[in-house]
Amino acid sequence: MKLTKKYIKNVLLQINKCKNIYELNEIKSKNLGKKGFITKKMKFLKEMDLNKRKEFSIFINKIKKKIIKLILNKKNELIEKFSNITLNKSNIDITLSSKEICSGSLHIITKSIYKIQNFFSKLGCEVISGPEIESDYYNFDALNIKKDHPSRDSHDTFWFNKNFLLRTQTSSVQIRSMEVKKPPIRIVVPGKVYRNDSSLTHSPMFHQIEGLIVEKGISFSNLKWIMENFLYDFFKKVYKIRFRNSYFPFTTPSAEIDIFNNKSQKWLEVLGCGMVHPTVLKNVKINSKIYSGCAFGIGIERLIMLKYNLSNIRSFFKNDLRFLKQFK
Repeated sequence: MKLTKKYIKNVLLQINKCKNIYELNEIKSKNLGKKGFITKKMKFLKEMDLNKRKEFSIFINKIKKKIIKLILNKKNELIEKFSNITLNKSNIDITLSSKEICSGSLHIITKSIYKIQNFFSKLGCEVISGPEIESDYYNFDALNIKKDHPSRDSHDTFWFNKNFLLRTQTSSVQIRSMEVKKPPIRIVVPGKVYRNDSSLTHSPMFHQIEGLIVEKGISFSNLKWIMENFLYDFFKKVYKIRFRNSYFPFTTPSAEIDIFNNKSQKWLEVLGCGMVHPTVLKNVKINSKIYSGCAFGIGIERLIMLKYNLSNIRSFFKNDLRFLKQFK
C-alpha cells in the first residue's frame, strides 16, 4: 500500500506540473497506454490464482480510475486556462449580437428548370442531356432544316467551322435519343443554347427545354392537352391560351402558343410546338406509318419574364443580389 500511495503521489506531481495538453497526454500514455505502467501490471493477472486475481484486479482498477480522474481534471483546467488567455488577447466582444447569416438559394433559372422537369416527369418523361458543341447534321440536317435556311447563317449561329457550331436548340438531343431508343419515347431535354442575337429580350446564350413524345396514336389533341396543363401549372393562373398556325421545318402541323396578358391587354408568344415531321422520323429510322410524335420547345427565360413581368433578359446573368433575392 505504501508503494501505491507513493506511486499515485508521484503521478499527481507529474500531472500538476503539466503546462499543456501535450505534456498531459505523455503522462497518460506513460501510465495508461499500451506499454504503460498500469497496463503492464494488469498483464500479471493471468499468472495469479483466482482469489489473488480478484483482489488484485479490484485494487489495480481503483488506481487506474483515480489516475483517469486526475488527468481529466487537469485537462479541463488547462482548457479553461487557455480559453481565458485567448479571449483576453482577442478583440472580440462576445456580448455583441451575431451578424446576419445569409443563406444561399438556387438561381431562378435553375428553380424553373427543376419545376418544368418535375411536371413532365409526372407524364413519364425522362430527362436527357447532350453536347453543347454540335455537328451540322444533328443541329440542322436531321431536323429537316434545308441548306439555304436563314438560321444557318453566321449572323444567326456561332460556327467553329463548316461542320461544327454551338447548338442553336436542344432538339439535336432529340435526334440523338431517337437514334438509340426505340418507341415509345418520352423525353425532355434542358440545356443552354446559343444564337447570335442580343437585345432586351434576347441573349446570345439562354436556356431551353425541348420535349419529345413518340408513340403509337399520338395526335395534336394530346399535344394541346399537355401544353395547356403545363402552362396552367407553371403560371399558377388560368390565362387565355391560343394556338396559332406557324412553321417549323421539323414539325407539321406546327403552332405557336400565346397567352393573353391582362395587364398589357396583349397576346404574348410563349413557346412553339407541333407534330414531328415524317422526314425527321425517317432520318432516325422510325416508321412514321406506325408511330407519330409531338414535340415542343420552351424558352426558360421567356417564361420567367412573363411570369414575373420582367423586361430585361440580361438581369438573369448580372449576378445582382438585389435582383436574385426576389426569387428566394
